[in-house]
Amino acid sequence: MEKGGNMEEYLTFLMNSYGDSVFRMCYAYLKDYQLAEDVAQETFIRVYQHYGEFHNQSSIKTWIIQIAINLCKNQMRTHWWKNRVHQMFMDVEEEADHYDSILNGQLILEEISKLSVKYREVILLYYYQELTISEIAKILDVKESTIKARLVRAREKLKPRLREVLWGE
Repeated sequence: MEKGGNMEEYLTFLMNSYGDSVFRMCYAYLKDYQLAEDVAQETFIRVYQHYGEFHNQSSIKTWIIQIAINLCKNQMRTHWWKNRVHQMFMDVEEEADHYDSILNGQLILEEISKLSVKYREVILLYYYQELTISEIAKILDVKESTIKARLVRAREKLKPRLREVLWGE
């Protein structure tokens, strides 16, 4: 597809089709609304700039999600981000002490966010983005067996945490 009128229309279509999904995934990674918005926007800028490099080796959604994940990971490598995450967890603990009515979905996401990146990303991609193991393997550039193993381990790590947080067991 050529850049110009047709490309801009196609980009608008992609943003309308995948924008919410990309934003939600970025927010699940970054836990900051404005930062997630910025990264989601940057994702579509990169899609526009690098569309010529997309060769249909995966679905367009998989390619866009891969760009978003890479941008989230880049953001998470910064010193500012590491300090922000520490403060965020302190805030979450204080809120949990004061407010008992936190939605289960938020609690689950908080527990997912405490997993290491390699487990968190497979959970988010599999359950929240509804990608297949094959698509996740392509995005993360690892073997499908590795993705399956990470999913199993991530579930094992989450299960006792969620029992405790959600059901007080």
